[in-house]
Amino acid sequence: MMAKKFALTVHQNTQEDGDSLMALIQRCTLSLIFILFFGIICFASNSEIRIADPSGDWGFPTPYRHYPRGPGYIRMSMIFDTLIWKDTTGVIPALAESWSYEPETLSYLFTLRQGVKWHDGRPFTPADVVFTFQYIKEHAYNFVRLDSVASCEIEGEYQVRVKLREPYAPFLAYMATMPILPKHVWNKVSDPKKYVQPDSFIGTGPYTFVDFHKVKGTYLFEAFADYYQGRPKIDRLIYIKADDPLLALLTGKADLAQIEPNMVKILEKKGMTILRNQRGWNKKLMINHTKEPFSNKEFRHALAHAINRQEIIDKAHQGHGTVASDGLLSPDHEFYNPKTPSYEYNPAKARKILTSLGYTHGKDGFFTKDGKPLRVRLLASTVTTTDRDGEIIRHQLEQVGIAVDLQMQEKTAADTQIKAWDFDLAVSGHGGLLGDAVILNRMISPDTGSVNSARYAGSTKLLRLLKEQLHTTGKEKRRLILAEIQKIYAEELPALSLYYPESTAAYNPKKGISWYFTPGGIGTGIPICQNKAALLR
Repeated sequence: MMAKKFALTVHQNTQEDGDSLMALIQRCTLSLIFILFFGIICFASNSEIRIADPSGDWGFPTPYRHYPRGPGYIRMSMIFDTLIWKDTTGVIPALAESWSYEPETLSYLFTLRQGVKWHDGRPFTPADVVFTFQYIKEHAYNFVRLDSVASCEIEGEYQVRVKLREPYAPFLAYMATMPILPKHVWNKVSDPKKYVQPDSFIGTGPYTFVDFHKVKGTYLFEAFADYYQGRPKIDRLIYIKADDPLLALLTGKADLAQIEPNMVKILEKKGMTILRNQRGWNKKLMINHTKEPFSNKEFRHALAHAINRQEIIDKAHQGHGTVASDGLLSPDHEFYNPKTPSYEYNPAKARKILTSLGYTHGKDGFFTKDGKPLRVRLLASTVTTTDRDGEIIRHQLEQVGIAVDLQMQEKTAADTQIKAWDFDLAVSGHGGLLGDAVILNRMISPDTGSVNSARYAGSTKLLRLLKEQLHTTGKEKRRLILAEIQKIYAEELPALSLYYPESTAAYNPKKGISWYFTPGGIGTGIPICQNKAALLR
């Protein structure tokens, strides 16, 4: 345990804080001893799974330090368990062995498992659950909102009661997402976003944290022998950075990876198992509607008509994808509205709208207004993989008469600029489109902290309906509200969903793990086939 703690400290100091040369030499020496010692254990270990990822670094796998996208959450979830979880059958027990809802008191009663241990050997108690609710209400966590929770109290020896202020439809989805924190660690932490000490990796999950190398983008987790659902089937879980997932799988450097659809036949011939998911992730054009001319809804409509989304799919992704709904929810979602308005590719219509807005089409092929050229700055990032989406969109907009300055950015830099509204247009993307419809609030509402959200306050009716759908628990009534939300969102168009890429993964079945895409996504809808439940016996 001490060796693991020391390894973490070396990465922190060398990367973030700096240290004296002597201290660094001493620590590197000890680190070498650690590597040699544990390396021997590694070779002697029974089994390991290697998961390839082109980005590598998704932040420290703790609740407040992981990168606020799905891959960061998944790594954290290997260490931290939730009250409930999801697998192929739906919602299943985790730290809570059962739960019930009492509508007359607007409360959920969770009965907790007994005999659960934290990774440091301390017992898990109801006080940890109560503390987690209080802590996350005080220190907002990106993946969970607890605004609807009035209180959380211990009731009986191993029960907690959570009272709501009013009916709240996404509550259980959030309970399948919220990591439970050890009170004895976090009660002394006042700024969790800066806290990354060894004890910040103590959870109750199936794997313990061993190592994270930010520069190399690698993660190492080790099976927790005292896990309450039994020791996981695989001893070590390793994430590696691999620019070429096909090569990583073919050479045996990786056992699981997200792949391009055109790699399927090659990998099938090599005995790999192929997984295909529904349309739960969208590539999206963020529009800075806080400033002219993008604050004009008609201008945003012109942009939508100017972009040929099918051409992006055909040229940049060899036809592997589907044009997205303009209402954001996936056509595979149970609440999808098939009557959502859409914007067909029509460059003539785009030019007509721009002309109606006072723009003049010049002899050089570009629009001007009041003597100023219509020029926009387009950010394109490697949010998942490197592609040509930004380049193709630039060409399409320029064909219509909109000059474009294209800037390629690494995903973290692009997300930072988007969050600060430092862009005109930006190619981004996110998942969650198959999970609870709370995703509409997270990706539209102005008060969300998500880097992918449109943060749009331009329609009071839309905002009212977004709030109303959260507190509507009747399925058919909620469906009607959600249909109207999708319609208004498409009409307002604060962002433009471009397409759903085909989501495909491959894994080596000889490792004894049957991976799967979780129906509806992990937690509130993460469409990644790395569900930790697959690793349990």
